[in-house]
Amino acid sequence: MKKFSQIIKTAALVFVSAVFTSQCFAQSSARSASEINEQSRKYMELMNGVYDFVQRNYVDEVDPEVLYRGALKGMLDALGDPYTLYLDNSTFRGLSDTTKGTFGGVGLSISKPFESTSDKPAYVEVASPVEDTPGFRAGIVAGDLIVSVEGIDTSTITMDEVLDKLRGPVGEKVNIVIRRGKNIEFPVTLTRAIIEVPTIKYGTIKTPKNGTAGYVRIIEFTPQTADRFQQALDSFKKESISGLIIDLRNNPGGLITSVYDVANKFIDNGPIVSTKSRLAFENSVFTASPDKTTFDKTTPIVVLINKGSASASEILSGALKDYHRAYLVGQRTYGKGSVQQVLPLSASDGIKITMARYYTPSDTNIDKIGIPPDREVLFPVLNEEGEKQYSELIKSDEIAKYVELQKNMSEQAISAYGLTLKKKYPDIDFGSLKKLIRNEVNRTKGTMLYDLDYDIQLNAALDILALPSSEYANLLKNTKTLKELQDEAAKAEEITAGKK
Repeated sequence: MKKFSQIIKTAALVFVSAVFTSQCFAQSSARSASEINEQSRKYMELMNGVYDFVQRNYVDEVDPEVLYRGALKGMLDALGDPYTLYLDNSTFRGLSDTTKGTFGGVGLSISKPFESTSDKPAYVEVASPVEDTPGFRAGIVAGDLIVSVEGIDTSTITMDEVLDKLRGPVGEKVNIVIRRGKNIEFPVTLTRAIIEVPTIKYGTIKTPKNGTAGYVRIIEFTPQTADRFQQALDSFKKESISGLIIDLRNNPGGLITSVYDVANKFIDNGPIVSTKSRLAFENSVFTASPDKTTFDKTTPIVVLINKGSASASEILSGALKDYHRAYLVGQRTYGKGSVQQVLPLSASDGIKITMARYYTPSDTNIDKIGIPPDREVLFPVLNEEGEKQYSELIKSDEIAKYVELQKNMSEQAISAYGLTLKKKYPDIDFGSLKKLIRNEVNRTKGTMLYDLDYDIQLNAALDILALPSSEYANLLKNTKTLKELQDEAAKAEEITAGKK
């Protein structure tokens, strides 16, 4: 009967002791440490009182563990931070699996809004699919909503419960329903596989004027990313590349130390990223070291970003932008400017808590704002009729059935079948139709490194790298730092507010 109160008291003592003995708590001018302790003691007594009352008087006998987990979840949910949460047994186990490098799942990086309303249900949103996984091969993309999993509306269950259903034994099937845009909704059956935490893929591409560009897609920032990235740069030296493309699209982030090491390959002086918190030990400045800079300053760089680029990928793109070191192409990024730590409470559960916010070299935080591209390039958006046709096409499964009968389709065959589909689905653009066919053809072969036939953002990057060096230099010179952009936005808001 005392498990809840004992655990809460122990946790409180551990955290308070750690904070005060290391002098990490930034003292408030309004309240002294003794006042904070007194208020904490009062609330702990109230919580224990409610716990005891529920245990003695609730109509049914209550498992103490249920109250313990509910109290912790409610406490962290009250902060209104989607990245601070209680990690129950299944979620904590899954997180442990991820840190080991592999786990059984479907390969989708997801997020979930804190609040759910009738006007805006808290459906699970796909931040990015992991390369060469069941979710990726099924054609699920960043921005898709998972509206149900195994027949359960995801707006009615917690993120922990969603993850518990998506992860599990390898080889078992998971049924979900995807909503894309306003009207496209279709079922997808995914078979769980071993999900390996990926790092990068790289190769070269010919530019429009017969130059050679190095192309590196950073899938996620892991402990191996910096070394693998250097391998890519070393291979490009043999190719005599005229420019570099760093693809951060759909990169959900990763380790701050990893992204710092990658950024240091291009930036030789000054801060790359800083973290700020009310805890002294969380305040850090990651400063560039000249001896770690390995890439030629004269070689043009274009960075590809989209709404699936988050966290560590925003640190890299923000640093390169603030130092006018690269030109950003694509779409505004996700906007996650906070840093979390995972703290175990026992062998089977823990908490993930936001400990700091990070700032770009121009001392700018992009949380809930994101990073805008220097040149916005958006993929075509389907009209209402196009969305209906797209939904019909996906539900019909006719592409999969056709490809199954046509083994090893060539690009010519893909285009021919695309034209056939275009007659039946005239409001879907031809490029999207070919992409769907090509995805199905490559389903069992692994993903292509890039798709120039479809990828208008990548083509825009190649066009920029094909510019004369003086034109590229002018483009870069005229870009604005994130601080300048946010100051301009704030000033515009002030002017607008003054006119009302």
